[in-house]
Amino acid sequence: LQILSKGELQVSDKERHTQLEQMFRDIATIVADKCVNPETKRPYTVILIERAMKDIHYSVKPNKSTKQQALEVIRQLKETMQIERAHMRLRFILPAKEGKKLKEKLKPLIKVIESEDFQEQLEIVCLIDPGCFREIDELIRSETKGKGSLEVLSLKDVEEGDEKLQ
Repeated sequence: LQILSKGELQVSDKERHTQLEQMFRDIATIVADKCVNPETKRPYTVILIERAMKDIHYSVKPNKSTKQQALEVIRQLKETMQIERAHMRLRFILPAKEGKKLKEKLKPLIKVIESEDFQEQLEIVCLIDPGCFREIDELIRSETKGKGSLEVLSLKDVEEGDEKLQ
């Protein structure tokens, strides 16, 4: 009973190695899923990300979550290659009264404004960095007292399809 309650499970070298390999692959998959090449707006392949992780000698930490490690890897890869998080496409619908004032507060957080429509209410479709989403959401909720709405149109803005060559 004491061994069962206080003992530790012995993990063989091969098991540990396969577990770390699996985590390495999972991290590369998350990075490939969340990131794009900023010039072409096209996603990177998992194999390319794995190779880049090996080039920067990234070592997996078995006690940290794969998502945390993936965000860490993105920061490290930015130093050696062109990579950035894929932007999120959002739509805000803001009441006319608070619209103008709130737009000024939101401007530093928005990367690209795609369309803006101001009739009875202000409607903006824009691209943002995913790291700013929570901040934008809280700002809209607090400033409009629940009257404004925020809609996620797409989680990642990427170019799909074949590239046209001249």
